[in-house]
Amino acid sequence: MELFVIQFNFVRALIQRVAMACVSVNHEVIGEINRGMVILLGVAQGDTREDTHYLARKIANMRIFADEGREFALSALDARAEMLVVSQFTLLADVRKGRRPSFSKAASPCEAKQLYGLFVDQLRFMGLKVETGIFQEYMKVRIDNDGPVTIMVESKLS
Repeated sequence: MELFVIQFNFVRALIQRVAMACVSVNHEVIGEINRGMVILLGVAQGDTREDTHYLARKIANMRIFADEGREFALSALDARAEMLVVSQFTLLADVRKGRRPSFSKAASPCEAKQLYGLFVDQLRFMGLKVETGIFQEYMKVRIDNDGPVTIMVESKLS
């Protein structure tokens, strides 16, 4: 029997296709989108600018939107989808030991914030409307998942 091993050292994004979404801090909405994607982004130790470039291109060009009668035909760029990007280091949780998740493989806050910002900038450079949460803040994210469609994307293949 082959065991499944959790790999780290890659930027990880959980993408949800949404009809609408918003993020709030202290009961104040700070980012809101209509039809598009919510991207929960986790940055691991050792991640690089190249990882964020790859992930931004991959996500912007991923065909998960419908055109007339065909599901999964249009990319976010084609569909003029909006993006809500929220930093989420908990995507890097290691739960193999004990009952409490370990986040030891997550990048330091300084590194993660820099790569998170770079990822957001790259999506904006491609012409996408991008809203964000606030890095290292406690946030509430409201998601109206469309489909539902939820996809995990990683910058490095293992």
